[in-house]
Amino acid sequence: MPHHGNEEEHSSEDQRDQGNQPQKPVIRDNRKVDPETGKARHPEGEQHAWPATPAAKPAATPAATDGDALAQAEEILNGVEVPAEESVAQGSGVAEAAELKNDLLRLQAEYVNYRKRVERDRAVAGEMAVIGVLNSLLPVLDDVDAARQHGDLADGPFAAIATKLETALKTYGLVRIDETGVEFDPTIHEALIQQPGEGLEVDTVSQVLRSGYRSGERVLRAAQVIVAVPA
Repeated sequence: MPHHGNEEEHSSEDQRDQGNQPQKPVIRDNRKVDPETGKARHPEGEQHAWPATPAAKPAATPAATDGDALAQAEEILNGVEVPAEESVAQGSGVAEAAELKNDLLRLQAEYVNYRKRVERDRAVAGEMAVIGVLNSLLPVLDDVDAARQHGDLADGPFAAIATKLETALKTYGLVRIDETGVEFDPTIHEALIQQPGEGLEVDTVSQVLRSGYRSGERVLRAAQVIVAVPA
């Protein structure tokens, strides 16, 4: 005889065993492109309704752009506070240009004066350097004069050397002050002795005791002289 009770028990056990087993996850491939063939997939019964392409916005025309820029500029200018004296001055641009021109002329004049001053200072510095050298050589020239007066430089190599030295110093503007018979000038002469002279109307240099020197208009040393005064 069939045992129905046992069959029912087995079926219920199988169901319990299936219920105790974990369910496997279901993976659905929704990719639109087949990774193996590279072709688009079109499942049966699926209707592809592509989304409508949004209407492209009309490109801004140059006129509209200029209008926006002008509006923005006008808004900015309206927000700027302008002084009353500048807002009402119609010729402010001309006045500003004239002021800039005057500033430019003033700067140019200052530059010209500065350049002249630098050139003048450079010339004075060079002149002072030459004068310093000439002053240092005046004692040597005195020794040459003394030797010449004693007859030691009548001839020979030393006489030639003395002549060359005096000639070289003349090229630098050195001038000897040793003239006699001229009117006494206190700016270039130093009177050591005065003696009466006949037939004279002014004080006259009768003898030079030590020569003087000058360079250009500058007197390096006054000549020491004997002055003859009118009787």
